[in-house]
Amino acid sequence: MGGCFSDLEGGKEGIGGEQARPTELNAPTNSGGGPNDAVDLFYRSRSLLPLFTQLELSLVGSNLRDRDITSKSDPMAVVFLKKSDGRLEEVGRTEVILNTLNPTWISKVTVTYQFEIVQPLIFHLYDVDTKYHHIPVKMLNLKDQDFLGESSCVLSEIVTKQSRSLTLNLHNKDGPGGSRNLGSLTVHAEESIASRSVVDVVFRCTNLDNKDLFSKSDPFLRISRIVESGGSVPICKTEVMDNNLNPIWKPLSLNMQQFGSKDNPLIIECFDFNSNGNHVLIGKLQKSVAQLEKLYQERTGVNFVLTSNSGHEKVLKGQLFVDRFHEKEQFSFLDYISSGFELNFMVAVDFTASNKNPRQPDSLHYIDPSGRLNSYQRAIIEVGEVIQFYDTDKRFPAWGFGGRKPDGTVSHCFNLSGNETEFEVGGIEGIMTAYASALRNVSLSGPTLFGQVVDRAAQIAGHSLSYQENKYYVLLIITDGVLSDLQETKNALVKASDLPLSVLIVGVGDADFSQMEILDADNGNRLESSTGRMATRDIVQFVPMREVQRGEVSVVQALLEELPGQFLSYVRSRDIKPCNLPGAHASLSKSN
Repeated sequence: MGGCFSDLEGGKEGIGGEQARPTELNAPTNSGGGPNDAVDLFYRSRSLLPLFTQLELSLVGSNLRDRDITSKSDPMAVVFLKKSDGRLEEVGRTEVILNTLNPTWISKVTVTYQFEIVQPLIFHLYDVDTKYHHIPVKMLNLKDQDFLGESSCVLSEIVTKQSRSLTLNLHNKDGPGGSRNLGSLTVHAEESIASRSVVDVVFRCTNLDNKDLFSKSDPFLRISRIVESGGSVPICKTEVMDNNLNPIWKPLSLNMQQFGSKDNPLIIECFDFNSNGNHVLIGKLQKSVAQLEKLYQERTGVNFVLTSNSGHEKVLKGQLFVDRFHEKEQFSFLDYISSGFELNFMVAVDFTASNKNPRQPDSLHYIDPSGRLNSYQRAIIEVGEVIQFYDTDKRFPAWGFGGRKPDGTVSHCFNLSGNETEFEVGGIEGIMTAYASALRNVSLSGPTLFGQVVDRAAQIAGHSLSYQENKYYVLLIITDGVLSDLQETKNALVKASDLPLSVLIVGVGDADFSQMEILDADNGNRLESSTGRMATRDIVQFVPMREVQRGEVSVVQALLEELPGQFLSYVRSRDIKPCNLPGAHASLSKSN
């Protein structure tokens, strides 16, 4: 993408927001408005994803080692992120605190939280020698300092705690063990955002200039924030209103991350849409969020202006009105997770004959004696290792479909454990063991049917609502084949779209997965059941393993990038609040 508004060269769908995916910044609310695709485009054009959340880590040490003879240690903490290849990447250092074994560091270390990957953090503590105290901490050579101890955790272990704090025991570099107590380190995480404040605004215009010869203008608004450099950054756009000089647009949601402060000036431009991308400026004006609120309160309008080539400003007849201004709090994915909401993992494995004989090396189910994982095992481990941190009991439903059980019946939803009454297994290792056992006891058959597995997952998700449980379910389906029950699967997914459930599909092998792209409604076309009912939201994400293997993105990242947005679209559409808000009703079963 060349720039923020390269979408303007395309068709009309590039202007409106209905087809953008919900994100931390712009998930739809129950106000009826769609998300703002300009935000998504702006971040993606700069290789930034809005679902990445900036966290500030606060560190407190307790009972540290004393490495000084005449005084106490002068401790500093260094935070590293362990990369997938084992390298340690430094992400930040605290200041040095003099003469204490119980430091509370003021400096925060900023890390980018990514839901879809496991992020191991390593903490090293050092006693900084007096002769280096005049040197900025970032320039200190760590090899010259006395090592006090280290500890480690996974970032998601911190954010899933209600307090967002985790206390870790310190140990030597050779690992935990030994009788010596090196003290402890407490890590606290907070989102580094100024406010959760969100403003829902409805804009209306009157008497806009007509820029078209044979019809009326097709207006849309573009809103930008002025930055310190003097330029502007687009933050959202309305949809296009066809042939309308007095348009009323759908609600827009503006949040503090976008406009910074209610007093920051915003540029509001009104364009006449043209399909060739050459949109004609009708007029522009400058107002802050506080001034927009005043327009709403006073029920008055403000005139657009148009600057000529000579620099002369002409005040236009067309006016902008604010028909609605509603300020509210909007909570993030981390707010819900840290307050006790859980993600419950479920897995379903394809046992159809197209996978080939599991005992032969060319089978997609072949279990290599050398320990090399097949595609099914890789998908289970990669997705499961991320989601397990968000599930307290770590007991996961595990099913197979398309297999012939020992009694000779073909089942499209059987328990991988082999136990007819026990569909859950313990941990990711439990899934792997049950999968290997099922390959020995279940014959591959067919056809490929998803409907029963989706219905079973939906049944569990629906059951949790009746018990007021704060759980959201994630079903991973791993398959190699073409669906034989596409419409039945659509019906099941449309029905499940009202439930706290997302479905992740991994395609393995070289089959034609075009049907899966239909189920994954990223093109903006929501699924429709055979009775004409539309899905209330997109709950499916599909990724073919072969496409991922060609690139740098892992299966997990490709699959899970939409999951926080799907979770937020569910809770926000039902006005569900995080659990720890005083007086808030937080059950996932709440409706409007």
